[in-house]
Amino acid sequence: MAIPKVAVIGASGYSGSEIVRLLLSHPEVELTTLMTANRERSGTRLYSDELRQFRHRCDLAIEPLDYDLLQQRDISLVFLATPNQTAHDLVPELLERQLRLVDLSGAFRLREAGLYPRWYGFEHRFAPYLSEAVYGLTEVLRPAIREARLLANPGCYPTSALLPLIPLQQAGLVDPQSRIVCDSKSGVSGAGKTPSSNTHFSEVTESFKAYNVWRHRHSPEIWQELGHHRLIFTAHLLPINRGILSTIYVKTASSASPEEVSACLIRAYGKEALVRLCPEGEFPEVKHVAHTNFCDIGWRQQDLDLIIVSTIDNLGKGAAGQAVQNMNVMLGLEETLGLL
Repeated sequence: MAIPKVAVIGASGYSGSEIVRLLLSHPEVELTTLMTANRERSGTRLYSDELRQFRHRCDLAIEPLDYDLLQQRDISLVFLATPNQTAHDLVPELLERQLRLVDLSGAFRLREAGLYPRWYGFEHRFAPYLSEAVYGLTEVLRPAIREARLLANPGCYPTSALLPLIPLQQAGLVDPQSRIVCDSKSGVSGAGKTPSSNTHFSEVTESFKAYNVWRHRHSPEIWQELGHHRLIFTAHLLPINRGILSTIYVKTASSASPEEVSACLIRAYGKEALVRLCPEGEFPEVKHVAHTNFCDIGWRQQDLDLIIVSTIDNLGKGAAGQAVQNMNVMLGLEETLGLL
């Protein structure tokens, strides 16, 4: 069989360049095309001139967006690593050309179009595609991901929260009447590459702050996938480049023993290659997942109070790594190829 050919639109950002890095060492796909999201752009430039870490590794040209060219090159899958509203505008055109998509933006994660003005700041004009999009939390939704035409890659914060919580929720081990509190801390690369006064070195270093309190756009994504709207999510900014640590406070159901909680997580993830459960009494650290596609989970229960700590790399398991993992599933490849 021919090696699948893949393309990346928006390869110059943090997530896009991380996808390129992973694809270059992938043994069973070929990265053939890099494009901007701008059809009007004239001329081309070499990717390795724009991002010098790719010199002699990726000397593809960054071309203007051309839907027909993607079809002509027999592209098996396209990664969209663009801003939210840009992806919203591009997805219908790409799907019309029978291209399979992994969208790293939030443009198709929420199922209700009416949520987008409040949480993302734009009107969503393609509600039918919202119902078609498959949410790409790989370990949880693998069967649907295999058949997906449009895959909405999860947000970084939601990945860190949902992976430990969903098995417990599905097993009835979470008290449905209580609040869940999720405090998440992320490195600065989670804010993307566009310059902002809030992410300048002098603003971030030697500091630690909460941001977008009650307004973070990942909140409805977590509520939707967990089916638990009594969860309070707060994001914090760490003075590090990459990594997320989420501390999650849960009230368990009255019948849930520590042994049952542990058994539930082991059933869910004990055989998963990219989720690592900490030994009893240990908790994960950001430095152990940085530059990987692992999610590490530790927990401890006292009476009905359960504290879970999960860590991921926001550009790995929280973005590009999970996108490549989902690509592997969609193309019928070994799931960990290019990631271990």
